Amino acid sequence: MALNTKLFINKLIEKGYTHLCVVPCSFAQYVINEAINNPNIEYLPSASEAVACSIAAGLKMAGGKPIVIVQSSGVTNMGSCITSLLKPYGVTFPILSSWRTYKYPDSEIQHQHLATELPTLINAYGYDSQIIDNENIDNAIEQIELCDTSFTIGVIKKDSFTKVELDSKHKLDLSNYTPRSKFLIALNNLFKNNDTLFIGTTGNTAREMYSFMKDTNNFYMAGNMGGALSLGFGASKNGKKVIVCGGDAEFVMHMGGLSTAGRYKDEIDLTYILFDNESNKSTGGQNTYQSHINYIAIAKACGFDVFENIVYKVEELEQKIKDSKGLNFIHVKCGIDDETPRPPIEIVRVSTFK
Repeated sequence: MALNTKLFINKLIEKGYTHLCVVPCSFAQYVINEAINNPNIEYLPSASEAVACSIAAGLKMAGGKPIVIVQSSGVTNMGSCITSLLKPYGVTFPILSSWRTYKYPDSEIQHQHLATELPTLINAYGYDSQIIDNENIDNAIEQIELCDTSFTIGVIKKDSFTKVELDSKHKLDLSNYTPRSKFLIALNNLFKNNDTLFIGTTGNTAREMYSFMKDTNNFYMAGNMGGALSLGFGASKNGKKVIVCGGDAEFVMHMGGLSTAGRYKDEIDLTYILFDNESNKSTGGQNTYQSHINYIAIAKACGFDVFENIVYKVEELEQKIKDSKGLNFIHVKCGIDDETPRPPIEIVRVSTFK
């Protein structure tokens, strides 16, 4: 069974809910799509779960009625906001989290721990948890109302909502951009069989690296979204030549990594490639709504040597990266590839770099 998503959103609107503060999750893909489509509730995409939580707190304290939606791994990012803001100040609003499962040999190893321990984590924050009813929509709304007035987190199971497509006006057309695979193939040819360490951020970037960069030294980071640059900085600080393959949503999640790496620009050999497809591909392809961000200017202000122009063609990337040294940033606009397989768990689960 699954709840009728359109009716679900309309019932939330009837109850006075005003905003959805979201870090996208595939379990809530259709809820997100309907919130984007529906003009009577505002979709607020957030850089991280902690940001979503803080925005919702501000909305609630100012008289709004927000809901936060995240995936289970992101509940950890909320910990400080929950325990040092919401709890001591008595601020409540619905927090809805997916509950991602794990079954060997699923390579999504970032979900393994919380697949069994999510309720324990929620309880440690001083909250109760309840699984949202996905058969009776009135019960589900009552549960969300309880979350609005108590320290309770609602847990969303897989396939809890009926399918909703984004309206055409909200869909991205990336057909004029070169698919990311073409850039990855070029990197594979330039750096095959050498010691350069490639770090792929969580989601489709790492999956596509596995498919298209068979001859390079790759680390596929399955979780820890927003941490790829800092992971690469740590490796480069210990003498590795590193190229980080990141994404636009990943870039904004923990931007403190940029300023930290910039402090040591004269000591490291690190290039950060931002593959910008303007979307959250692995959670439904929704727009990241980040066209207002000048990624190059931010990286430059943090101390990176930047390539001032956005890269659109493979030849441009090849030219800019083949002899790169020091701390560099390259902004690449790219299109969408077909879904590629996850790397096998034996390849993902390594604890040291080559």
